[in-house]
This record gives sequence, structure tokens and C-alpha cells, in this order.
Amino acid sequence: MDDVGEFAALLRTLKERTDRSYGSLARRLAMNTSTLHRYCAGEAVPVDFAPVERFAALCGATPEERLELHRRWLLAVAARRRPRTASAVEETAPPVEEKAPPVEEKGDSDPAPLPRRPWYRRRRVAVGLAAACALLATLGSLSALPDGRRPAADRARTAGPAPSDTTEAKAPDRSGTSPTPSGSPTTKPPSVSATPKNKPSPAPSSGPSTTPPASGQKPALPLTWSADSQVWNLGCGHDYVVAKPPRQVPPPPAPQDAGTWAATQGAVHGGETIVELSVQGRTDTAVVLNALRVRVVGRTAPAPGNAYAMDQGCGGAVTPRYFDVNLDKDRPIARAVAGSDTGVPIPAVRMPYRVSAKDPEVLLVTARTVTCDCRWYLELDWSSQGRRGTVRIDDAGRPFRTSGIKGLPRYMYDTSARRWGPYS
Repeated sequence: MDDVGEFAALLRTLKERTDRSYGSLARRLAMNTSTLHRYCAGEAVPVDFAPVERFAALCGATPEERLELHRRWLLAVAARRRPRTASAVEETAPPVEEKAPPVEEKGDSDPAPLPRRPWYRRRRVAVGLAAACALLATLGSLSALPDGRRPAADRARTAGPAPSDTTEAKAPDRSGTSPTPSGSPTTKPPSVSATPKNKPSPAPSSGPSTTPPASGQKPALPLTWSADSQVWNLGCGHDYVVAKPPRQVPPPPAPQDAGTWAATQGAVHGGETIVELSVQGRTDTAVVLNALRVRVVGRTAPAPGNAYAMDQGCGGAVTPRYFDVNLDKDRPIARAVAGSDTGVPIPAVRMPYRVSAKDPEVLLVTARTVTCDCRWYLELDWSSQGRRGTVRIDDAGRPFRTSGIKGLPRYMYDTSARRWGPYS
């Protein structure tokens, strides 16, 4: 078993101690289920040890096991970064004669022996290979002319007016905005496509193009993000401020319909707003999240109306880690807070933090206020391959809005009477 396999085997051993599925563990780790499964199957190795450490803590690993897990992770990372040798490629590459259709490789279990490739086809392949070798030898001898000149026919093919803004000795772009893939030429003839013939073009959502951006056009961001501000505490607890009497307010919605319910009622988050921020790199290249900041763009008196509670009290054994923001401060900051899973601590997110296409991250931000109707947004600083930038995180182009509920009438929904009543 190789180093990657030994690392994955220890992950599976720790996972089997629990009675949780991959999906259950991934939710508690704020991780994608398929990503966790690839780690345990040996198909991928995390670029950072932080998710592995959280996984070990959640599975109840001993200090000795955590030390051994860290050792195996280091070996697995080194194994994945180790370049493949020529001998390894030769051993894994199938011979030419084995490219026949799968039906010809069934062996002795077939009801009748299959005919081998006719002799004249094998001869045709051999003649073709010989011709290709001769052509390569000829090209090699022509390229090694002592005076460095090319044959006349070659010069005739490439002759023609060169573009005025392109030279053969053009220096590579070192700005970091659009890195050139390793081993690819820095210049190409005008008739050659930028995409290799044998490699499909990447999908628009898979990452930024390696083609340099046009003049005046900003390079693509190396990361993507999405924000959901209609998240309830532990999935069940939340307050909204609505400027309507109880008889005009419909019953509480299901959590997944909270956004529609709030929009139709003109509701404002009461007391706190929980934002679930999903961040992911566009490629396998790591993007470093350096800092998460809070910007308050408006403070007024708390919004008038009534406070409507979406629950009758709830609780759970799992408290996710999050960033706590006190909007009543003159300069609020996003403070990292640790979580807990049935007594097992979940370490707080420590900046800087790395993400990629294979290792996304979900960050929870809980912003609270008592004294104001606050409008605010987040700023996420990032860096990758020599580039730096800041992403504004808001509510579909608008600031998030949170209003205090102190002193407002508060109601909860009575399911038996099917009406809103005073909160008790």
C-alpha cells in the first residue's frame, strides 16, 4: 500500500468508529460530502491539514492517532507532489497490441476463439510506424543545420507580414493575472488555436481562462462565492420584524422558504442575521483567504413593527463554529468562535485559510444588534499566485439589514389555535 493509501486507510478506520455517514460527518465539518469521501477513498489528499484535524477530533482520535495521522498526511502530500518517472509511465502505458476492442480480451471463457488481426493489417501498422520514425529523423537533421537556418520550404510556409504588436522574443507575463501553463510556448503562429486539439476546452465555471485578458479588461477572480442570509439558528430559531398586526401575518414558513416569506411580508431580520458564506477556488490552485472584515454603511433607530418568532424554542447537540459580529460597536470585527459537537470541540476558523476547487469552505457569520437598524456588508481579502484582491459579500448587491427588537411586541405561532399569540 502506498503513502496515499495508508493515509486514506487511517481516515476510514477513524470514520468506522462513529455511527455517522459521510454526509453527516461532512455537515458537521462544514465540508462537501464528495470531498470527504474522496479523502477516505484515497482519490484526493487535502492541501491543508486543518480539515483532517477537525475530522480526527470529530471521530474521537487519541493524541497518538492524531500524530500518526499528521505523519501519514505529510507522506501522502509528498507522494502526490512527486513527479512521475519515465519508467512508471512506461509500466502503466498499455502496449500497442492491446488497443483492440474489449471483446477480444475476454480470454478462454469465450465460447469460441476470436480471430486475430489479419497479417496485412499488422504489416500496415508496422509500415506506418517506420514511416513516422523516418520523418522524425529527417526533421531532426533539418533542425540541426550548422548555420541555424531553416529549409527554404519551411521559410516559405511561415513567411508573411508579422503583426506589429507581436515579436518572437516577447517576454512572458509575470503580473500573476494570467499565468502561462508550465511547458507551453509563450508565442504561437496566428493560425494555431490556443486550445490543444486533444484537450477539451474548460467549462466557463471551471476557472479563469489561461489566455491573457484583453486590453482594459479585468482578469477573472480565482474564486467563487455565494451567500445565504436567510439562515436560522440551528435551523429552527429566528425573529423577523414585520410592520403588520398578527392577523395579517401568515404562519411561519419552512426554513427553505424563509426568503420568499420575508420578501412578501417586507420583513427585516430581528436581533441577528446569520449569513452562510460558501467559498471555493476555480481551479486546484490554492486561494488564500487572508481576512474577513465588516463594513457598516448605515445606522438608524430600530425598525417599527412587531417581532415574530419562527419557533417555540429549539436546541441541538451540535454548535457550528462561526464568526461573531457585534453591530452595536463603533468598529465591529468578525471574531472567530469555536464550535462543539456533543462535547467534542470544533476548532475556530483561523485566518489565513486556503480553499481550492477540491477543498471548498463554508463560513458562518452571525451579526447581532440591540440598538440600531443596521445596514452592513462583508469584505473578504484573498491572494493567489502573486495576485491580491478584496471581494464584497452582500445580499445580491444590497447591504445586509439587521434591526434590534428590544421593546417591540413579540409573537409566536400557536399551531393548535392556528394564530399568532404573545410570546411566553
